[in-house]
Amino acid sequence: MQSGKKSTQFPRAVLMEVAWEVCNQVGGIYTVIRTKAPAMVENVEGPFCMIGPYLGKNIQAELEPLNDAEDLFGQAAANLRKRGYDVHYAEWLITGKPRVVLLNPNVIETKALNVIKYLLWKNHGVETPEKNELTDQVVGFGYLTKLFIDEVVKLAGKDDPLIVHFHEWMAGLPILDIRREKMPVKTIFTTHATQLGRHLAINSPLFYAHLPFFNHELEAKKFGIVTEEAIEFRCAQNCTVLTTVSDVTVRECRHLLKRKPEVVVPNGLNIERFEALHEFQNLHALYKKEIHEFVMGHFFQSYTFDLDKTIYLFTSGRYEYRNKGFDMTLEALWLLNEKLKAEKTDLTVVMFFVTKREFYSIKPDVLHSRAMMEEIRQTCEAIEREIGKGLFFASTTRADNRLPNLNDFVDDYWKLRYRRTIQSWKTSRLPMVITHKLVNEDNDDILQFLARKNLLNRPQDKVKVVYHPDFITSTNPLFGMDYSQFVRGCHLGVFPSYYEPWGYTPLECMASGVPAVTSDLSGFGDYLTRNFPDHEKNGMFVVERGKRTFDWSTRQLAAFLHKFLMQNRRERITQRNNVESYSAAFDWKMLIKHYRQAYDLAVQQPS
Repeated sequence: MQSGKKSTQFPRAVLMEVAWEVCNQVGGIYTVIRTKAPAMVENVEGPFCMIGPYLGKNIQAELEPLNDAEDLFGQAAANLRKRGYDVHYAEWLITGKPRVVLLNPNVIETKALNVIKYLLWKNHGVETPEKNELTDQVVGFGYLTKLFIDEVVKLAGKDDPLIVHFHEWMAGLPILDIRREKMPVKTIFTTHATQLGRHLAINSPLFYAHLPFFNHELEAKKFGIVTEEAIEFRCAQNCTVLTTVSDVTVRECRHLLKRKPEVVVPNGLNIERFEALHEFQNLHALYKKEIHEFVMGHFFQSYTFDLDKTIYLFTSGRYEYRNKGFDMTLEALWLLNEKLKAEKTDLTVVMFFVTKREFYSIKPDVLHSRAMMEEIRQTCEAIEREIGKGLFFASTTRADNRLPNLNDFVDDYWKLRYRRTIQSWKTSRLPMVITHKLVNEDNDDILQFLARKNLLNRPQDKVKVVYHPDFITSTNPLFGMDYSQFVRGCHLGVFPSYYEPWGYTPLECMASGVPAVTSDLSGFGDYLTRNFPDHEKNGMFVVERGKRTFDWSTRQLAAFLHKFLMQNRRERITQRNNVESYSAAFDWKMLIKHYRQAYDLAVQQPS
């Protein structure tokens, strides 16, 4: 290493990072790629670009075109354009401004695509289905990426090694031909979650115990993922260095991909920390008030409770009822509700389930209640103005200085409107547990559980549930806030996952100064357990699921939730301070060293 060189800087190389999620928001890997970009740009030692698919013009707003650039990647892109391919070379306008090459797989004609698919089967034994749009795009993208790498190899010369880092099966196909053609390129393949592992975890009650005994080819046929599994398996077998995101997925790779990853590359975030702790505490108070507004509109037309003694819990993520731990969360909430009722506590818990589902629309009653509460607000503000004007006039004209009867300043019209508005808003119906009308609502697991356990937002229930099957954004008519703001306004995130290769949601809580629950079967929870033995006192609780029964873990979760509720306000503030202080350890500035380890190892491998 050169004198004075930062320990995280990568080896001198031409580095390309390929992912389906470059400039293409699909899932969690997009967060990895986007948030890691500044640390990548800062630490590269040589030319660097990201490669992704060009799937629509919507991304143009985030790009600054570099089509006339004469650098290595600009020349390679230009060469492909001369051959008739749709190639975009640009700066991605995010922090770090990484250079990106976007390749359009949709311009490959059917006849040419069929030849590519035939060669994929002939040379590598990977069968592909007919007329499957996603698979065709993946195959086309892999072909174009390989052509681009060929051009870079021709232009780069022999001074610096070439490293290409592929994320997941959707990007990894070029690995197979790079190995077959013995190209002077070092390849790294990162699996963020094995294709087979995700399906098996959903369908196999004893997934972890049975992991060593699954036949990957037979199981892939059973779940209809033969192509995806075959690509992933062959990429893992043929890459120079195999990496994965946690020790949890190392086990999967060993048994399902038949190779142990050489490096674990944990996921991080760009952590924006406040110099003064009170600043993020102020944000919590601000956004909690906005959640109060929603809760008032949703519940208070039926009955009321003390918002100062209300605790907001939430869970979020992809709708995988068992994998994401929604089943355990619901069971623990039911136990918690029974315990709180028996204790006759004056606390109220509102639990939000935020997960994307197919729906027709927001339920009319939910929207109507929100609209009526807004009308009440406007009426109150009008009365406030009337009283203000009357009180000011009276204060300057009365002989004494006693406070007059404020009702005297309210016009009969506003009194009548106030009473009628309140009366039309109030109802004897229970507050709904779900905000939207779902497609196939009768078969929804969350709703079935709530109905079966009669956890239906009755007045006597201390635990209330709001099931919101859509993203929370600033344009959301019910919340009117961004997801990150919603997280800051809550008191606790609950994510006791059964299958979670990493788990960004509890990490996002940590970065926002919000305590969270995870599990030892998630990569993030496993990382906490291994590296932060005092995590519980600092606001991060890890449910034991790996060697425990479902019932045991559920009772443990319910006990932790109860313990959390019993804290006073000062203790919760201290815990938020503590959990926020942990977040620095998960900044990409710290975790990028694992990528350097992978790149160093790749360069050291013989050609």
